[in-house]
Amino acid sequence: WQLAPGRRYRIRDNGERIRSTRNTFCKGKQCRKHTLHKVTQYRIGKARLFAQGKRRYDRKQSGFGGQTKPIFHKKAKTTKKITLRLECTVCKYKMQFKLKRCKHFELGGDKKSKGTAATY
Repeated sequence: WQLAPGRRYRIRDNGERIRSTRNTFCKGKQCRKHTLHKVTQYRIGKARLFAQGKRRYDRKQSGFGGQTKPIFHKKAKTTKKITLRLECTVCKYKMQFKLKRCKHFELGGDKKSKGTAATY
């Protein structure tokens, strides 16, 4: 975000820089107040082989008959929504916080330098 000259609102610059710590409300039973949270980017874990949907899909795919379910090809979006994972430094309560779509995402709040790759 950049502050517009002489204005009170901010301009979107298609890149987000987020600090690695954030003071926000903790919903944990011990806290229930504003505490310091450690911020990390949420990443999707490895898919489980024995989840019900995967078992059902594998059962349907087995044998003759080819591909049984549609495979999505018409990708329209160029960006993904960024999900932050906040961890309370006091009680270790974890929660997720969703950001808007952005092309470049940077954790740590450092200044952007030329030639750095987008990290998401």
